[in-house]
This record gives sequence, C-alpha cells and structure tokens, in this order.
Amino acid sequence: MVRSVIAGTGGYLPARSLTNDELAAEFNLDTSDAWISERTGIRRRHIAAPGESTADMAAAAAREALAQAGADASEVDAIILATATPDSAFPSTATRVQEKLGIHKGFSFDISAACTGFVYALGVADAMIRAGQCRSALVIGAEAFTRILDWTDRGTCVLFGDGAGAVLLRATEEEGPASRAILSTHLHSDGRHGDILQVEGGLVRMAGREVFRHAVSKLASAVDEALAANGLDKSDVQWLVPHQANLRIIDAMGRKLGLPSERVVVTVDRHANTSAASIPLALAEARRDGRIQPGDLVLMEAIGGGLTWGAALARF
Repeated sequence: MVRSVIAGTGGYLPARSLTNDELAAEFNLDTSDAWISERTGIRRRHIAAPGESTADMAAAAAREALAQAGADASEVDAIILATATPDSAFPSTATRVQEKLGIHKGFSFDISAACTGFVYALGVADAMIRAGQCRSALVIGAEAFTRILDWTDRGTCVLFGDGAGAVLLRATEEEGPASRAILSTHLHSDGRHGDILQVEGGLVRMAGREVFRHAVSKLASAVDEALAANGLDKSDVQWLVPHQANLRIIDAMGRKLGLPSERVVVTVDRHANTSAASIPLALAEARRDGRIQPGDLVLMEAIGGGLTWGAALARF
C-alpha cells in the first residue's frame, strides 16, 4: 500500500520583525503590548518587505524542505500551495514557485481555505500520492497577510504576520503501526458561518468572539475524529502542532489532549497568526531544533474562514 511520508520541512520569515509596541507606534494604534499579549499571546510578527511576494517566501521555505530531505527540485512531481494572499488571480502562486525552483514537469495549483489551508493541501497531496497521481509533492503554506489588513481595526490588525512553511512528501510502501507516514487527514467546512471571518472590500474582517466560540469545539471534534479513525488514544500523541491563532485556543487544545506545555509547539508569540503558513512554520522550527524526532506521532489542527477546519495525524 502506497502512503506518503513527510521527508523534509522548511520555513521562511521576512527579515523585518515588529514588537507590539513598535507596531502600535508605527501605525498609530490605540493599543499596547499588555493588551495584545494578554489576550492572544502575540508579542511580535514578521512583515514582508516591499516587493517580497508570496511566491518568494514560498520558494524559500520549499528550498529548505528540499535540502532537509536531501532532495533535488527535479524530484518534485507536484506543488500544492495554500494561501489566502496569492500574488495574482492567475497564474497561480504555485506555478510561480514552480518557475522559481526551476521545475519544468508535473503540476501545481493553489488552495484557498484560509487558516486551514495547509491541512487541506496536505490532505489533497496525500490522497494524490496514495492514488498514484504523483510520487512526491511540495505542500506549502505561504501568506503576505499584512497586505490585506485594515490598520485602523486594532482588534484584527495586531493578530497577523507574514511567512511561509513547506513540507516535501514522498511516496512510501513502508507498512506497520510504527512506520513513518501521514496516517489520515480530516477536512470540514460550513459556509453558514462564512461571514464571521472573511475578506471584504479587500481587507480582513473578523468577529473575534464568534470565531473563538466555534474554534475549540470544532477543533476538538476534528481531533477526536482523527484519533478514532486510527484506533489511537490521546495519550499516543507526542506532539501537538496547532494553527497559531491565539494562545488561549492552543492551551485549551493541549489540555484536551492531556499534553504538557512543552509538548505543544508554540510560535504565535513570535510569528503571530500567519494563516496557512503557521503549521508548516511551526513544524519546521520543531524539526530544526530537534524537538520532533523520527517515530514521533504529531497531531496538526486548524480552523479558518469559511468556516473551514480540520486535523491531520502523521508519524515522523
């Protein structure tokens, strides 16, 4: 049976980083570090440079994923890129990344599922590898989110940042309960709640309390679904790598799984919410510093505009 394994991870953050106080001063916001950090856990975020595109960031993250896997770009059959901030309506940002990496075969396309985009893209790529459509795929989440923020909306603009993360998936025939592979992905959406987190008039609009109200219950349901589908208990999970939207939501999910805080990968304090990039950025950091080791069972979960939400289980 063919399955897919995460062979390499990579991440990219723009050079410019602003603390909460620096952000408030630069954009004349009536807010403070204490107000932002106490409610969200965010202390700073990265902002893409003028002329630095979503594709630029995505390609940088992809190069690190390829290097970590010991792979050449010529190996890649597919690029699936999750973003809410594409460089253009078309061509897709994924095809721009394909060109930047010098890949002239296979196929590439974008996925739009807001903050859940990486989990969606991972599910699509995994299904394609299982079906024999491709043997390897770059799955990327990349966002230039600060370019669609209303800097007069202090409750929303302080929450987001820019960046990109990527994983390289490879086909594997390895079997057995301890084999490295993506075990399953679980994807959901409900358009009835689309208006609580959306882009309207080119800018992000969010009803924060409503999003928070839906987040914990829907994420908990997706996590339970993933564990049940694989006959696993929450005690089997070594690492939780959640979407980095709000530290309170992250802490709630960690408590649900009974995981100590050191087993939950948190980057929201330094990256803010990078939407579809947040999970692969956190994965890249935890692989880079040696926290996630071969054989570890990793649970990923996210919720975003749509509403969309989902979970994925992978053994590294």
